[in-house]
Amino acid sequence: MEDIKRIIENFNFKGNLTECKVFGSGHINTTYIATYTEEGKIRKYIIQKVNTNVFKNIDELMDNVFAVTSFLRERIKANGGDPNRETLHYIKTIDGNKYYKAESGDCYRAYRFVDNSKSCDSVDSAEIFEKSGIAFGRFQKYLSDFPAKTLYETIPNFHNTIWRFENEFLPAVKNDLKNRADECKEEIDFVIARKNDCSRLVDLIEKGELPIRVTHNDTKLNNVIFDEETNDAICVIDLDTVMPGLALYDFGDSIRFGANTCAEDEEDTSKVAINLEYFKAYARGFLSEAGESFNQCEIDNLAFSAKLMTLECGMRFLTDYLNGDTYFKTSYPKHNLVRAKNQLALVKDMESKMDKMENIIRNI
Repeated sequence: MEDIKRIIENFNFKGNLTECKVFGSGHINTTYIATYTEEGKIRKYIIQKVNTNVFKNIDELMDNVFAVTSFLRERIKANGGDPNRETLHYIKTIDGNKYYKAESGDCYRAYRFVDNSKSCDSVDSAEIFEKSGIAFGRFQKYLSDFPAKTLYETIPNFHNTIWRFENEFLPAVKNDLKNRADECKEEIDFVIARKNDCSRLVDLIEKGELPIRVTHNDTKLNNVIFDEETNDAICVIDLDTVMPGLALYDFGDSIRFGANTCAEDEEDTSKVAINLEYFKAYARGFLSEAGESFNQCEIDNLAFSAKLMTLECGMRFLTDYLNGDTYFKTSYPKHNLVRAKNQLALVKDMESKMDKMENIIRNI
């Protein structure tokens, strides 16, 4: 703990340090929470050691984070909100830098802890899912006129599904490094049959029908924090993957994660389905905030985006299985294949319910 105490001396924190400890359950960055007191007031700060093995260019990452949160603070103030609660407030070092680089080469950044807040790891009700939709919809609304193309693309082609199909999936099938293709031929054929789906949104970008926006790219429920008393969504956190993209990516991935009736590694695919109640709840929350800032092409493709993001995720699991499980962490030999089967089963169920999903969007 002495090391982290020396690290935090390099930030402009107010008050006297009373406690500093490891915080949260994140798998990528190492997070600490520091408590300070000043004239009877308690302030808490989050300090994170950024995983530079995952995020290779921390300068670009932190430029994105500061640009987006500064913009959000102004928009929140203009709308009568509280920027200290409704977006993260990153703190520069005493030298005025966006992060501190230790002699070891480790990189640390800091932001104010949002008081009286909590997070949730799983979608336990349509109500909580709708509130997360409100949070991500508000994120889109406030950033709708942010010049998204000025942001760095920290993970190139992250949701370029046709690129992943042609440059990752097909080579994995062809090379079959672990001689696994024969046992998942049905899944391979399922993905190949949907090649045209993979290019649909990219084609619409090229035609100028879908605008490039700021996207979060990790829209899990635990990246929204809620008020401890009211359970209302306060703000969106974990902005490491913020970059240019489509609002459809964020919406679709939220549905993929939150509206599946099963966990993504459920082996019994007969249990896998899209929960239309949850789909409707999230869409209602999301569009209540962001709807007016979207064009008709975005609205028309919201339901499809849920299918596409699920197809992309299933394809990525299948690609990794064929390559020998080199990307996703696994708990047993066929874990990635189980995940792939699960996601592709969800795609199939969405296809059978696409008319209903599109009707839900139209009615909202």
